[in-house]
Order: sequence, then C-alpha cells, then structure tokens
Amino acid sequence: MKKVKITVMRMACYPDLMALYENPIEHACDMTEGRVFIASGSKKPEGMCDSAWETMSAFVTTLSHGGGNFYDGWMKNPKSAMISCNDGFRPVSFFLEALEEEADE
Repeated sequence: MKKVKITVMRMACYPDLMALYENPIEHACDMTEGRVFIASGSKKPEGMCDSAWETMSAFVTTLSHGGGNFYDGWMKNPKSAMISCNDGFRPVSFFLEALEEEADE
C-alpha cells in the first residue's frame, strides 16, 4: 500500500443558506487552505474531519492500493482525485494524490 497526500485546496461558505436553513453552531470546521494530511493506506490522518473522511475514504483506499483513473479519465493525473466534503454550507475541496512512499504498517 502507498501513502496518499491530502491537501485542502479551497474552502467555500454560503451564509445565505446558513441563515435560511442551519441552526446556529459555534464551531464547524478546523480546515485551512493549504493544510496537508498524509494518509497511510486507508487509515484516517490525525486531525482530519470525520465527515470529510467519510466522503473521501473510498478514494484514498483505492489510491493507496494502486487504483485510480476514477470516472474514466476525470483527472489529468489518474492517480489523483478532487473531493469535497459533504457540508453543504461550508464545503471544503481536497486534492488527493497517491505517493510513491509505502504506507506504515
């Protein structure tokens, strides 16, 4: 298995949707643009949001096992994927890319 690099690429926020539909919350997300996580195989990296991990874990697992080419050529680099978390009010986009480095056992 290989390690997978996960980079926070972009963070969006939709205050109009929050005002209409979301119950107020004090703290929603700890991500910052440019933050990098390294997944060792299919293990969730420390500090990664649980909800974001649920969205991307199948892609990370596939990449860590040498797979890729999602959706028949969707990405220029077949050993990568661009995935967004499932928060409709504050979506975060993550770039996943397989590394050559072997995953920790």
